[in-house]
Amino acid sequence: MTNSESSNAKSIATPVTSATDKVTEAISQGIRSGVFVPGQHLLEPDLTQRLGISRGSLREALKHMAAAGIVTLNRYRGAYIASLDRKSIFDLLDTLEPLARLAARLAAIHCTSAKDRDNMHEAADLIENAGKTGNRAQYLDHRRHFYNTMITIGGNQELARVMPLSRTDLFRAQVETAQSETQRRRHFSGYRMIADAIIANNPDAAEKAVKKHFDGTRKTMQELPESAFPAATS
Repeated sequence: MTNSESSNAKSIATPVTSATDKVTEAISQGIRSGVFVPGQHLLEPDLTQRLGISRGSLREALKHMAAAGIVTLNRYRGAYIASLDRKSIFDLLDTLEPLARLAARLAAIHCTSAKDRDNMHEAADLIENAGKTGNRAQYLDHRRHFYNTMITIGGNQELARVMPLSRTDLFRAQVETAQSETQRRRHFSGYRMIADAIIANNPDAAEKAVKKHFDGTRKTMQELPESAFPAATS
């Protein structure tokens, strides 16, 4: 990773200020890096020792993550990384797309400085390079950075609160190994088209690029075998 890539990757992480933040960031990063996979049992002793928190704090944090759909809690079997069936992923895409279209439109309207254009261009470069090299952890980190860059340029920080990016990190991690090279290329090339429209200050083209990107993702989800969608952990 170059110095620029390293700097941008670090900028993605949310400042950790509480036990809940610490657990959320550790598990979210673990999902993006492949340390945690959908359906995996989370061991409380391991997490409390590694994160330096109490069992009570961990359980409270896991409740928050369960409410966000990132983990599944079972009274008798403990906590598991959530897994999504095909319908859940389509529902998630239907929820995320209008928010992403708004973020792209606002970014295209407000991308007026050289710094904003450079940041948008670099965000697209980072995700494209990670996609071409097949580095899953970098790819999912830079995907998050791309969305954060759009939101920052667009100036509507409510989008950062309501966009289900952690849930989409989960589904991207779940299907990553099941995708073909053609399907992966289809995905990362979509970000370049979105960025180009934003940089050109063309909000209509930016929205259309987002729509095309999501249409491509739906096509991939439809093409994947049933084995890519394990039954949700209960």
